[in-house]
Parts: sequence; structure tokens; C-alpha cells
Amino acid sequence: MSNYVLAITFVHIVGAAVLLGTGIGIAFFMWMANRSGSAATIAQTARTVVIADTLFTATAVVVQPISGAALAWMTGYSLLEPWILAALVLYGLVGACWLPVVWIQLQLRDLAATAAASGTPLPARYQQLFRIWFALGWPAFAGVLAIFVLMVWRPALW
Repeated sequence: MSNYVLAITFVHIVGAAVLLGTGIGIAFFMWMANRSGSAATIAQTARTVVIADTLFTATAVVVQPISGAALAWMTGYSLLEPWILAALVLYGLVGACWLPVVWIQLQLRDLAATAAASGTPLPARYQQLFRIWFALGWPAFAGVLAIFVLMVWRPALW
């Protein structure tokens, strides 16, 4: 394997680790903050989560398809390989879950900050959005794990 392939492989693996790790970390910290019931805790955690999603997740979201396409080209795989197509479809589905989650995180942050600043309880809208945020996280997490499986095993799907 050439040093270029190894370098792109390294970038691709780090990007995948960042996507999975940041996703799990964000989910854990938001869930724990939500369990506290403290608007101030939730607001601070959500501020940090939004920054982490912007810095880490968004960057990895851009890097992954670029490094993946480069790897496929450099190693002679067609993007039409069934396992690659399945991974791309899953990547799109994960993205379809993640984009609303980002918007929801912004709303959760703002609702919690307003409640903390005014000394009022979290509004019902916060709980509604948090339930949607939580529900969207599961298929996104499962999709990322399935992409890992496809990348490692490269199964013959059809």
C-alpha cells in the first residue's frame, strides 16, 4: 500500500472515530444535562454541544465522503460496489437525522438559556424537542454502526 493510501486511510478512520465518538459524547452529555432538570446546566451543556457539533461533527461529515471517494479511487473500488452504495445510503439517512438534530440542539440551548435567565421552569416545548432529539439519535447511531460494519467486512450484498 502506498503512503498516500495509508495517509487517506488514516484520515478516513480518524473521521469515522470523530463521528462516532462525538455523537456518543454529545448524546451522553445532553442526556445527563436533561436528567438534571436544571435549565442552567442544560443551557451550558447545549452551548458546548453546539460548538462540538460545529467543530468536530461537521468537519468529519465533510471529510468522510471525500476521503472515502479518494480511497475507493486509489484502491480500485467502484463507488457502485454494493457495500459502498449501502454505506452511502446509510450516510444519507444518518445525515437526514443529524441535520434536524443540529437545529433542535440550537432550540434546546436557547429555550434552556431563556428559562435559566428568567428563573422559570423549562417550557413544554423544550421537552417535546428533547424527545424528538433523543428519538432521532437512535437511527443515526445505528446507521453509523452499520457503516462501520460495511467498511470493515465489505460484505457481498447482492
